[in-house]
Amino acid sequence: MEKITVIIPNYNGEAYLRECLEALKPSVQRARVGYRVLVVDNGSSDDSRRILEQDFPWVQRLYLKKNTGFCYAVNRGIEQSSSPYVLLLNNDTKAYPGFVQALYDAIEGKPRCFSVSAQMLMWDRPELLDDAGDLYCALGWSRAVGKGYPAADYEKPMHVFTACAGAAIYRRSVLDRIGLLDELHFAYLEDLDLGYRARIYGYYNAYEPKAKVLHYGSASTGSRYNLKKTELSSCNNAYVVLKNMPPLQLLVNLPFLFAGFVIKAVFFARKGMGMEYVKGYGKGIARGLSAAGRRKHVRFELRHLPNYLSIQGQLFVNMVRILKKN
Repeated sequence: MEKITVIIPNYNGEAYLRECLEALKPSVQRARVGYRVLVVDNGSSDDSRRILEQDFPWVQRLYLKKNTGFCYAVNRGIEQSSSPYVLLLNNDTKAYPGFVQALYDAIEGKPRCFSVSAQMLMWDRPELLDDAGDLYCALGWSRAVGKGYPAADYEKPMHVFTACAGAAIYRRSVLDRIGLLDELHFAYLEDLDLGYRARIYGYYNAYEPKAKVLHYGSASTGSRYNLKKTELSSCNNAYVVLKNMPPLQLLVNLPFLFAGFVIKAVFFARKGMGMEYVKGYGKGIARGLSAAGRRKHVRFELRHLPNYLSIQGQLFVNMVRILKKN
């Protein structure tokens, strides 16, 4: 029986998919646990399907009819799995040997650990970190831990606010308890929401530097900021707050959230994307207050109060950490 299902969502990823799977194969084969690899294709119109069928017969495939977004594709993959762990991996990554085993070793035997994030390195400058898990703060900002800093400075395991779903392992039993990725997100910050939800339930998220992958997403492509991403990210930012914070916590954080919104709006206005940011934030508030959004809210339970207090402390600590870096 497999212990790990590696799920790779793909949409028109022929430029990366072959290298991703070729690098992954020795990593899964060397793992001392049973595994299977599942590519969920999101209605690709390029040669992705031909590449999978002709060159990677050992990879299982799930074909969707259209691009339904990251969350929907991953959830369908998780539903196709029965393993105690699921490992999410972006198609624009290249895993180092031992990647799969390192993530498994980091989570196995730690029942309160929900997820473990890999060490993601910049494709064009692998000596620099792309992501070592994510921070979230009272300003409503999320940040990749260590982004742009020497990877050598992040060679020790640690707890993080949430794992980055671009390369991370998750405990299936917790997913069964707290729910899968929220498909109202479509894409961006869905991993923040998932890890936040797990923290409310008393679980923690971690980072394992022995599990290394190169990530093309932060290579010098000039695509870090664009109109669609800005609007989607700001929408989901507002939505994450409304669905995870009970009213009293929201009231405590409101001055910080407003300040964070204003600072970000000015930042994106200078890049010519201010209206997209403001519009996205408005959409996120509307989504959180909608009937569909309210059904997704994490219901406050008194037994989780210590977890909320711990989260709030982290929000303040992370705010200081993020502001010091800026």
